[in-house]
Amino acid sequence: MRNSTASILWILIFSFGILWVLADVDFFGGITAGPSNMGSVNGDGISFEEYNQRVSFYTDEYNQTQDGIMTAETRAALEEQAWDDLVAARLMQQKMNEMGISVTDRELLNMVTGDNPAPFIRQQFQQQDGTIDRVALQAAIDAPENSEIWIMIEQQLRDDRRQQKMNNYIGSGMRVSNLDIRNQYIRNNSFADIEFIRFPYADVADDEISVSEDEMRSYLRNNPDQFRRSETYRFRYVSWDITPTSADTANAIRDVEEMRPRFAEAENDSLFFERNFSATPFRGAFVDPESIRDEYRPVLDLEVGEVSEVLMIDDAPHILKKIDERNGEIKFAAFSYPVEADPVATIDRRAESARDFEFYAEDEGFMEEAERREYEVRTATATKGNNFIPGLGQSQQTLMELESMRVNSISDPIELDDQFIVIQLQERIPEGTRPFEEVRSQLENIVRNNKRKSAMLERVRDLHGSASELEDLAEAAGKEIQIAEDLRMSANSIPGAGREPGVIGRAFGMEPGQVSAPIEGENAVFVLRVNDITMANPDEMTNANRTQIRNQLEQQKFAAFSQIFIDKLKEEATIRDNRNRVMSR
Repeated sequence: MRNSTASILWILIFSFGILWVLADVDFFGGITAGPSNMGSVNGDGISFEEYNQRVSFYTDEYNQTQDGIMTAETRAALEEQAWDDLVAARLMQQKMNEMGISVTDRELLNMVTGDNPAPFIRQQFQQQDGTIDRVALQAAIDAPENSEIWIMIEQQLRDDRRQQKMNNYIGSGMRVSNLDIRNQYIRNNSFADIEFIRFPYADVADDEISVSEDEMRSYLRNNPDQFRRSETYRFRYVSWDITPTSADTANAIRDVEEMRPRFAEAENDSLFFERNFSATPFRGAFVDPESIRDEYRPVLDLEVGEVSEVLMIDDAPHILKKIDERNGEIKFAAFSYPVEADPVATIDRRAESARDFEFYAEDEGFMEEAERREYEVRTATATKGNNFIPGLGQSQQTLMELESMRVNSISDPIELDDQFIVIQLQERIPEGTRPFEEVRSQLENIVRNNKRKSAMLERVRDLHGSASELEDLAEAAGKEIQIAEDLRMSANSIPGAGREPGVIGRAFGMEPGQVSAPIEGENAVFVLRVNDITMANPDEMTNANRTQIRNQLEQQKFAAFSQIFIDKLKEEATIRDNRNRVMSR
């Protein structure tokens, strides 16, 4: 040790020097600070500002179009939508850069001052006769105070034009042919009158079908894609109910009761509703007493101007007022308040219990703390990309939390619409084909149903062989003949028989008076007789018909392909989502 003193001193000096340099450049601060943005797409960062701006846009739009308070779950869904939009926009921008799609200065100038300016310019400077006020436009361009505004306008015009070019590129491979339009016109305007006998697969009893394990395993081997899953999360959770209590209901009843004298004295009932935030809107129309719902019929016993006692209607306290009466009709109003959980006595108290449990569960263990407090522990499974979770319903918050958690870690309390939950991730299952034991019951049902279809098809074939006429077949099978008139060729469902696009297609391939062989449908075997077919004549198609069908088909193709296009870009991209790390700082 004494002989190594010099070496040890040099190592310590060197180490302290490195530490001093790292501290001087704030290396450790950079580590502890966490991510510098909300995420990235192929290295292109998504900043806090643009993410927050997009979330604010969606929340403002929601608040303007929806009544009531935005829940935590709704906000989580809007945040996810904002994130998806920004990721898609980055991917499209990168693809446009890769393809060299750009907008020249000449194009931009033409969009502003050309013969056919961009819609934004036309909207701002169009005169009553439809022409552009060129003098006002040039004055707005030359004004020094508008310089910064024009920079933003030009950038937006460039982006819009660039996106339009990309859309044109995508759409160029999805042209709708004249044959497509002709066929769609025929499908939309061809009709048939049919009679049919329906033999539901469900009529084959379970005890008539046997399913072996070899058959199930064979089906799984031959159809692995049917049983693929995305990344899956198994977790357990405890919950705290935050639905309104009986005390909350009593409070709402008391609040409505206090409104009775004021409602009776109100001269302007519409204004009274607005100022006192009634949950039900004011309707000032006269109505026939016979059309009034049973729940509101107590208003018939009131005098004009009288207000009823508090009534519980649709689980909310109401008071009714007869406003006027004439010619056997009455005008009335129903004032109400919703029954909501008290923010302090109910919600805050449950939130505190959830935080308390999470704190001690981190030290004592999830199951141990739940057992000590005598909480019920439930288990559930969630799948990446699907925010419906059995037992919890739609919950984007829970899914996002699970995606960011480590196995055995415990979440902070999550506020759902009707409960708080604290979860512990038990297992993260990678994507792939689900194992046999996990899908055994599903496989058994599929194989059993396939056998049931085959058994029913064989049964109907035997009956059909000895009774070729529809009436004879109906008598032999003890079935009724059903009728479907004016059945459109483009329809997917048969009235009284459900979704059966394949059966409809077969009907239009038959001759009037012809009886079909047994047809295997979605839910049953069918035997048809076509009474009449009216096939559309495409030569009668007008230019308006042609344009409408072309636009409809182009929109359908573009929407379907655009989503596939974005999904493919996502598969090939490196997408980093730092939102959970940023939000938890």
